[in-house]
Amino acid sequence: MNISNRLALAFLLAASSAAPAAAASVIKLATLAPDGSTWMKVLNEMSKDLEKQSEGALKFKFYPGGVSGDEKDVVKKIRIGQLHGAGFTGVGLGEVAPETRLLDAPWLFRSRSELEGLRGKYAKELNAAVEKGGFVLLGWTDLGSVYIFSKNPIASPEDMKKEKMWVWEGDPIALAAYKALGVNPVPLSVVDVMQSLQTGMINGVYGPPLGVVALQWHSKLKHIYPVPIAESTGAVLVSKKFYDALPADQQKLLTDVSAKHLLRLNELTNAENDKALEALKKQGLDLAADPGPATRRKYEELGTAARKELAGKLFSAELLAKFEKELAALRARSAKKS
Repeated sequence: MNISNRLALAFLLAASSAAPAAAASVIKLATLAPDGSTWMKVLNEMSKDLEKQSEGALKFKFYPGGVSGDEKDVVKKIRIGQLHGAGFTGVGLGEVAPETRLLDAPWLFRSRSELEGLRGKYAKELNAAVEKGGFVLLGWTDLGSVYIFSKNPIASPEDMKKEKMWVWEGDPIALAAYKALGVNPVPLSVVDVMQSLQTGMINGVYGPPLGVVALQWHSKLKHIYPVPIAESTGAVLVSKKFYDALPADQQKLLTDVSAKHLLRLNELTNAENDKALEALKKQGLDLAADPGPATRRKYEELGTAARKELAGKLFSAELLAKFEKELAALRARSAKKS
């Protein structure tokens, strides 16, 4: 080997030894879920599993408890690269893929199984909507049946008109539901709800039992209306730009690990929502008597009107028609079995 070749080899060896190891990809993910909640416990387990299986190449960094702002703020931060993903409720999902809000439509589903059935049936259309919005779906999350919680007893839609009901600012689904009821709600960011309950700006909220407990709203409330407004859906999403920059093997690992843990999260969330509702009753919150089948049918009629108003704005009339037709068929099959 001549001198020039030896020098070239020495240079290459020096350069390779000086090159740093590939940096781990840190997935910055925000959520409204408080630290210590079931949500965060499962997400932390998911992160440890991902880091272990990727041998340190992938891991999450979480921003829980709304520290990154309301979900609209989080979407903006993801789009400019400050964050890479989030655990969203339907409100955040609507900012990304408005069609997915059909899953949260008022008085559409009568049970979780109906929600899961249609979400599975139209997975292709829903996933396409998420990707069109610039995101990749890591998994759906069941947030639970949405109840109305209030300081004063509510026995009918007429009673709701007398209350200072909160609505998540910019949430067209909840606004449509309240409009159908003839209620004029107070629009606020979710992060302002607790203070507003304390000051009396509002005296009624809506949400799944587990979420209301996690956010401590229940401590300022006394009554629960027994007819759920909706079966709420959330999702964990990551920026498609971030996802596409990962090697193919890391993409698969991220989606596989996330799917496994988020499926477990749904099982826990559904069970804990049931337990939370019972715990709230034991703590003194009064669950009003069921208003009966006639009133429930009235709510479903109001829901039909609300969905028609939203069709063409959030989701297409075609997708709405498909959902309602499939739901009717599902109920007919269920009735035959029973």
